[in-house]
Amino acid sequence: EEDLIANLSNIMSALKYGMNYFWVGVYKVAGDQLILGPFQGPVACTRILKGRGVCGNCWERNQAIIVGDVDKFPGHIACSGDSKSEIVLPLIKNNVVIGVLDIDSDEYATFDKTDELHLTQLTEWLVSIF
Repeated sequence: EEDLIANLSNIMSALKYGMNYFWVGVYKVAGDQLILGPFQGPVACTRILKGRGVCGNCWERNQAIIVGDVDKFPGHIACSGDSKSEIVLPLIKNNVVIGVLDIDSDEYATFDKTDELHLTQLTEWLVSIF
């Protein structure tokens, strides 16, 4: 399939159901905001400002962020109170963040450096289809 939205939608579904994540999705950079893209899970926040929450901080810092307890992350944006831990990785194309991959768990301390390593490989591939 050549359509970006169709491909991202199926990739998000494969991640959610294949890995049993609570929520998984992508946000795309649009000006000074991240705009919600394809996702799987409960209703999500549609716009996030740069530097706000885990996703906005990932974008601003241009680095992956692992949060073991989202309630302890300063400025966390609670789209769902059921989310307990999170990993967010930047999608980088030509040295510019074009979006983020956001994955939430309904359990504490779900993600670690091994997840970051393998999900970074996935984000590198995702950028190739943008």
